[in-house]
Amino acid sequence: MQPQPPTITEEDIAEFLIHTPDFFERHADLFGAVRLVSVHGGRAVSLQERQAEMLRDKIKILEQRLMETMRNGTENLLIADRLASWARQLFLVAQAADLPAVLISEIKSQFNVPQAALKLWDVAEVYAGEPFAKGAGGDVRSLANSLATPYCGVNANFDAVQWLDDPQAAASLALIPLRADASAPAFGLLILASPDSQRYQAGMATDFLERIGNLASAALSRVRD
Repeated sequence: MQPQPPTITEEDIAEFLIHTPDFFERHADLFGAVRLVSVHGGRAVSLQERQAEMLRDKIKILEQRLMETMRNGTENLLIADRLASWARQLFLVAQAADLPAVLISEIKSQFNVPQAALKLWDVAEVYAGEPFAKGAGGDVRSLANSLATPYCGVNANFDAVQWLDDPQAAASLALIPLRADASAPAFGLLILASPDSQRYQAGMATDFLERIGNLASAALSRVRD
């Protein structure tokens, strides 16, 4: 009985070609003879044409990544410029009592935020009668203290929503606690709101909002004890 020849699998062929890099040098005619199916239209193409297609596809992906990187860089630069402009306006406020109103108006203007508001507590006695020092109940203070990072998500009927001019139009929110430092209890809460339910989403990066909170906290230290 004749022994059966060993079965050669596709894996065997692939391994052979990997470990025999000079194969196509010794069989250069195969480049034109081997026919492959093109991913662009399903037509038959030579091995050389298929390699060229793969190279063009890789170049296209790299170009898309480069354009995306450039676009992100431009957007980040614009955000940084707006953040600097917003902070500059806070530095220029002469009267500490005017800070909360300027902070809110500038954040709406610089970052195209439809609605924003804030409340502070534990302020200096001279500012205790100001509107920004009234209206933050115990639930709001507890919420602010519980936030290690800004809250982003849907309007879940937080008490702070009532500080807005039009609470019913707030579909998504960002709640930013105000603190002297990361380990200190909150002394205020800043709320940003949008009618777009997707603008502030749960799970979104909060780095930028944290910077807003840090700068706002530092500026508003002027009205505290």
